[in-house]
Amino acid sequence: MKLRPYQIEARERVQAEWAKGNKKTLLVLPTGCGKTIVFSKIIEDRVNMGERVLVLAHRSELLEQASDKLKQATGIGTALEKAESSCLNSFESVVVGSVQTLQRQKRLDLFPPNYFDTIVIDEAHHCISDGYQRVLNHFSGANVLGVTATPDRGDRKSLGSYFDSLAYEYSIVEAIKSGYLSKIKALTIPLNLDLSNVSTQAGDFKAGEVGNALEPYLEQIAQEMLEHCQNRKTVIFLPLVKTSQKMTAILNEKGFRAAEVNGESKDRKEILSDFENNKYNVLCNSMLLTEGWDCPDVDCVVVLRPTKVRSLYSQMVGRGTRLAPNKDHVLVLDFLWHTERHELCRPAYLVSEDEEVQKQMTKITEDNASMALDLEDLESQAVEDVVQQREEALAKQLAEMRKRKRKLVDPLQFEMSIHANDLTNYVPNFGWEMQPPSKAQIEKLEHLGINTDEVGTAGKASMILERLRKRQLQGLATPKQIRCLEQRGFRNVGMWTFENASNMITRIASNGWRIPKGVIPATFDGS
Repeated sequence: MKLRPYQIEARERVQAEWAKGNKKTLLVLPTGCGKTIVFSKIIEDRVNMGERVLVLAHRSELLEQASDKLKQATGIGTALEKAESSCLNSFESVVVGSVQTLQRQKRLDLFPPNYFDTIVIDEAHHCISDGYQRVLNHFSGANVLGVTATPDRGDRKSLGSYFDSLAYEYSIVEAIKSGYLSKIKALTIPLNLDLSNVSTQAGDFKAGEVGNALEPYLEQIAQEMLEHCQNRKTVIFLPLVKTSQKMTAILNEKGFRAAEVNGESKDRKEILSDFENNKYNVLCNSMLLTEGWDCPDVDCVVVLRPTKVRSLYSQMVGRGTRLAPNKDHVLVLDFLWHTERHELCRPAYLVSEDEEVQKQMTKITEDNASMALDLEDLESQAVEDVVQQREEALAKQLAEMRKRKRKLVDPLQFEMSIHANDLTNYVPNFGWEMQPPSKAQIEKLEHLGINTDEVGTAGKASMILERLRKRQLQGLATPKQIRCLEQRGFRNVGMWTFENASNMITRIASNGWRIPKGVIPATFDGS
């Protein structure tokens, strides 16, 4: 099986982390980007080294998917460690294991601590729980790979308490731009759903209270779906089974071909198969289909299970982001959830981690309610708005920076010039990220023109170095070019090409380091 370029890079980065001694590392890939294929090839590498590998998951569907993809991608068979099935008498080098089974002390005691050399955790955002930790602590000498979809900042901090490093991350935006995922369009429905009295538990809204708050609105939501979803293949996520069943009944009354599945559905496989074969055009579920289920031609997702957890929201929308023939985009229906104290995940959270950009994107969608907006275009517009607001707020500070006579560029000036909101808002999560920059990082950054006094942490230094590497490959202006030209009044030099910046510096130098006649720095666009 031929891997995509980002999958090859992910595979190499994970192996490199283990080689460096970071025994517990993370791989972040959006839903639909082939994370199971990637970790299957990583497992193949370890098996070829003579290792025994455990794939650990919390649901049967994930174990079956891992086993099937591993066989398909590498030809490697697996043994099962679940309930009555045991791997201990098997000759297979790879075991797929249920955490519910392995966490039991009697079961763990059957395995020597060095039985597994490598452990892969599918849906790694679950691994902080006591059950997972019991298993991982028992096999504490093993290399560990955690695989997850886009985690939010809270998830990253909790994952950072266990994992040593982030080996590789591929964003939804990159995947969409590269043509590996469908475009996402967000449609805000001007329907206010009041959650102000819903309480929280374990960091998210209580499903029971959300269900009760949602029920009075189901009829209106179904009516809105008549206008926007009638000719689409739609998955709806709801907080409770009873809410899901009620919504299904309402939709069928309105002429949809709707079905409902839940954890107790005896005919679940048949219903899912019928939906995939278009017997139904709407599938309602109570959070059952967030993991381990794929139906690429789904082109509409309705999230009626409000959440504060970005990884969960990403999983739900991810049911519609896979590519399929004749599918142009996935439509995400968004509602005006009203809460007094809590920020909810909205479509903006899928493509941006910057809180200001998220808020601006959400404002734009609400100002254009009932109009489907492409999230890529929306983010670009919001970034421009936020950058403009920030530049106005930081104008005096940046003006002082640009006047400084030192040769190196302040990180903030560099970040602002290249519109790198992720650098500006970077928060270290892993232990190594919080340490001071290494001597090698400082030397490399200063060689590339960055003043290291304000970099602060090794994690920030690593991010800046990676951004500089990518900019060099893209042929964009260097920090030293940015500083030289912005000192002379040019703006947004970070968006210029290396060649255009070099040409302008040559013109200035040949003119006695004065601005050439006819050039107005404040309005010059670098072309």
